[in-house]
Amino acid sequence: MITIVPAFGRIGEENAFAVLARAGQLAAEGRDIINLGIGQPDMPTPAHIVEAGIRALRDGHHGYTPAVGILPLREAVSRDLHRRHGVEVSSDSVLIVPGGKVTMFMAILMFGEPGAEILYPDPGFPIYRSMIEFTGATPVPVPIREANGFAFSAQETLSLITERTRLLILNSPANPTGGVTPKAEIDALVAGLAAHPDVAILSDEIYGTMTYDGEAHHSLLRYPEIRERLIYLDGASKTYAMTGWRLGWSVWPKPLYDAARKLAVNAHSCVNAATQWAGVAALDGSQDCVAEMVAEFDRRRALVVEGLNALPNVSCITPKGAFYAFPNVGKTGWKAKALASALLEEAGVATIGGPDFGVHGEGYIRLSYANSSENILRALERMGSFLSERAGG
Repeated sequence: MITIVPAFGRIGEENAFAVLARAGQLAAEGRDIINLGIGQPDMPTPAHIVEAGIRALRDGHHGYTPAVGILPLREAVSRDLHRRHGVEVSSDSVLIVPGGKVTMFMAILMFGEPGAEILYPDPGFPIYRSMIEFTGATPVPVPIREANGFAFSAQETLSLITERTRLLILNSPANPTGGVTPKAEIDALVAGLAAHPDVAILSDEIYGTMTYDGEAHHSLLRYPEIRERLIYLDGASKTYAMTGWRLGWSVWPKPLYDAARKLAVNAHSCVNAATQWAGVAALDGSQDCVAEMVAEFDRRRALVVEGLNALPNVSCITPKGAFYAFPNVGKTGWKAKALASALLEEAGVATIGGPDFGVHGEGYIRLSYANSSENILRALERMGSFLSERAGG
């Protein structure tokens, strides 16, 4: 009997894909399912980006590219970061990858090993903890609290750093909560990190273009005092509705860049050529499509928050970023995962239970409002009927 190494027994997964599969199965059986579980824009990729990908194929871009990505795309990333954040980023520090998860995978592999500790947001993207445990490192959850607007607390984060801490993972705007950490909190965290010069930082800013109510996104790239230990994660999936294209990018400090390049060579060789040329069009083209998409998400956000707060025993603070709401369902009498499962199986509404995002997610469920206003209203009506009839689980 063949066996695999024990580390693979520690790998978790992203339950949003399991919910997506189950929703698809129910739909195939003839059920009317409204999917508010998956974090995927329902808009198509903008036409000029699609055309750039098609043109690249017609122009013969069918072969391997450099492992770090084509230079025109790395330069486009540099221009985009200067435009949005006012920072200078050399194209030689940019690495093109097939989706944002690859940057997480690389960074956690670099710093995770038995005896090490890695701090990560909880509730947070489940792949953080999964990969930390795979490496044998100890995952240390940084509580992300509703009372703090689902922003991380600089003081609490710094208090969790020990002599074994190797990497700190941050995420704002955040999945699953929609929280946006204000600049004052980031300033305090960066100042405190001066006392911990051996701790690397992974800043997941994949939702950086999606903020509301005048809330600004403050990139950690703006802090020169940590640039030599900062790994920046971004990509096209959310901003340009390109989830299926699998296109991400990252910025690495000089001491880590060649290690990341070698991981790319060993893991995926390169990102497919046509997708990279589409990425150039996305970053260098008009950003009106992004503004229009965020404005539409903002309209849906208002519907979601109002509708959730009208549900029996449910409350929801207003998310300031991304396209997720994280309502508090603790007073419904249901455990969060059981409620999410029942909503799918009985009410035909797909959501994700908060514990799928960490131990501090109990009492919450995640809804994505990257779906149509019509479907959101239908889903809220179904949820209201269900909770009225099935209070207390």
